[in-house]
This record gives sequence, C-alpha cells and structure tokens, in this order.
Amino acid sequence: MTSGPTSATRPRNRKQIIVEAAGQVFSERGYHGASMEEIAAVVGISAAALYRHFPNKYALFAECANVIVDKLVEIVDEWPPEAALRDVLVALTRVTVSHRASGGLYRWEARYLEREDRRLLRTKFAHVVGRVSEMVRREYPLPDELLRTVAALGVIGSVTMHHTSIAQRRIEDLLLASAMRVVATDPAAVVTDTPGLVELPAQPVPRTRRAEILAAAVPLFARDGFANVTNVQIAQAVGLAPSALYRHYPGKVDILVAACLQAAGLLAQAVDRSLHQATDPRQALVALAATYVAYCFEHNALNSVAEAEVASLPADLRRPLIVAQREHIALWEQQLRTVRPELDPRQARLLVHAGFGVVVEAGRALRWQDTPGHRNAVTALVTGALTC
Repeated sequence: MTSGPTSATRPRNRKQIIVEAAGQVFSERGYHGASMEEIAAVVGISAAALYRHFPNKYALFAECANVIVDKLVEIVDEWPPEAALRDVLVALTRVTVSHRASGGLYRWEARYLEREDRRLLRTKFAHVVGRVSEMVRREYPLPDELLRTVAALGVIGSVTMHHTSIAQRRIEDLLLASAMRVVATDPAAVVTDTPGLVELPAQPVPRTRRAEILAAAVPLFARDGFANVTNVQIAQAVGLAPSALYRHYPGKVDILVAACLQAAGLLAQAVDRSLHQATDPRQALVALAATYVAYCFEHNALNSVAEAEVASLPADLRRPLIVAQREHIALWEQQLRTVRPELDPRQARLLVHAGFGVVVEAGRALRWQDTPGHRNAVTALVTGALTC
C-alpha cells in the first residue's frame, strides 16, 4: 500500500496552477490584501504545500507579476522583424485575453515589487514595446510611434482590468480592431471635435486641518501605495503629532475614502461641464475623452490613488465608490453607442475600458507631463481607440 499524494492528486503543472490562481487573487485583492492561506484554498492545497513551492508571499507575487510579460516577450521574439504588425498584435491579444484574470498586476500592484524586480519588469516591457514599435514605424510612418505603440498595448492590456463578459473571440476581435486604429492615428493631429478648451474644476484649496491631511496623504499613497504609508508619515507631512490625526479621521482608511470621494466628485463635475457644451453625439464622445485625459493629467496623483486603492477598502466603504465608477462608465457607454449603434452594451463597455487603457499607458509614457500637446495627443489616441 502506498502512502502520500499520488500523481492524480499532485498534478505535474501544480506550480503553474498556483501562479495562475495567485495572480487572480492578487489582481482582485491587491498584494497586501491577499494571503498565502487564501491562495492555497483557491488552489485546493494546504498552506504548507504552497510554501513548498514558494518560500513566502513576495516570491509568489514576483513570479505572478512576470507571467504575462514573459509570455509577451516570448511572442515578439518568435516573430521576425519583417512580420506583419497585425499578426503580432493578434498573438499578443490572444495571450492577454487568455490571462485576463491574472494579467493586470503590472498596472498598479507592481509598485510593491522591490527595486531590482521593478527594473527587470520595466526592461521586459520596454523590449516588447521596442519590437512592436519597429513594426508600427514601418507600416504606419506617422509621428510618435512609441506613443502609439504603448497606447495600442494599453488597449490590449485593458481587458485585464475589468470583468465584462463577452465571448473570447469577440473580445479579441474588438481589441485588435481598436489597437490597429490607435497605431494608425496621428497623435500630432489637432482634435477638432472638442467644443472649446476643457475646463476642470479646481482641486479644493486645503483650508482646514482635515483638508490639509488629505492633501498631504494623497501623494504619499500615490508614490508608495496605501498599505506602505504610515500615520507617522502623514502626520509629519502636515506637521502634526500622529495622535492628532485621529481628531480629524478615525483611521488611515478614512483618509483613503475621502481621497476616492474627492476624485469621483471632481471627475463628475468635469464631465457635466464638458457634455453641457457638446452639440452632437460625436462631439460629446470626444469631449468625454478630452475631459478624462485632462483630469488624469491634472489630478494624476489623486486619480491613481482612486484607481489603484479601491480594492484596499472594506466592502461597505467600497460600494458607493464602485457605484460612482459604474455610473461614469455607463455614461461613456451611452455616448459611444450613440456614435456606434452597431455595438451592444457589453461591447461598448469593453471599448470604454480600452480607452481608459490608452490613457494609463500613454500618460505613463509621457511621464504625466501636463502640456496641451500631450493632452491633445492622448485625446486623439483615445478617440481612435473608440471610433471607426
């Protein structure tokens, strides 16, 4: 009689299964919110068995963060330099969609990697961008091929950041068509459909101690991640004793909630202003894009905190923020379907997220340097991602 696990209970690809499951848990709950015990339960093994494969949570996280980018590197290296851009984007889209549940770690959670691991991840992505941009330059000799390339990859990568359910083949077709439109868009062309300059509501000037605490905490959360920032750091930034924070906020999480609510309020005000000036459906859609781009550039730290840290909130505090996000996306969806009535609601939603992906990746490539030229270029690329 044999003892111990059999080959039927210990699959040969268990490490791969663990990494896939862990990537999904990290994507949904964030690095600090996930636990080895939770990941082990998802896989269906004990925590002790999990530790036999990975010595600690960080080692597993680092492995997960590299999975999708390693596959992307493998794809671009398989194709010769003279390969057709469309063929390469098809392959990149297919592998990204197949790993959508765990492929989004690099966007926000990668900041929790150690410096050398972050550098290695950036190097890999730079290699992918470099190879694809060579094809973009050859087939679409327009300005800023690097910017168009990262924007197109942002379209493809956007599928990892939401749960919109569509048949996989249809997702691939929609993302591919959107990415191809982006690389064919001249970001230097002036966007002519906007109804004048975008006017954003000013970020409130901190006039109370509570507002000063919020203003000091946001850049710390954006730079280091909510979980890594301490009350001591926030208090020092305002010139208070740590204990004095509790007179204004019951806890650090309440500061995060205030930041997310402020972000949602500023964006909602900006959108209301821009749509009020639009005179036709296409102009309304471009106005939405221009406003969102302007908001992301002008309020970059606040927006990145709101986008990245919602998962850090308890469910009861997260719910109204999720509702606000869904209302914003529904507004985009409605405007897009007015311009493109052939899209059903889920297809439109998928493309709206693709537009957001353009903003994130193009903005990062431009280091969020807020200039009229950068705003116009990203708005043109977002519009290209959405419209035919």
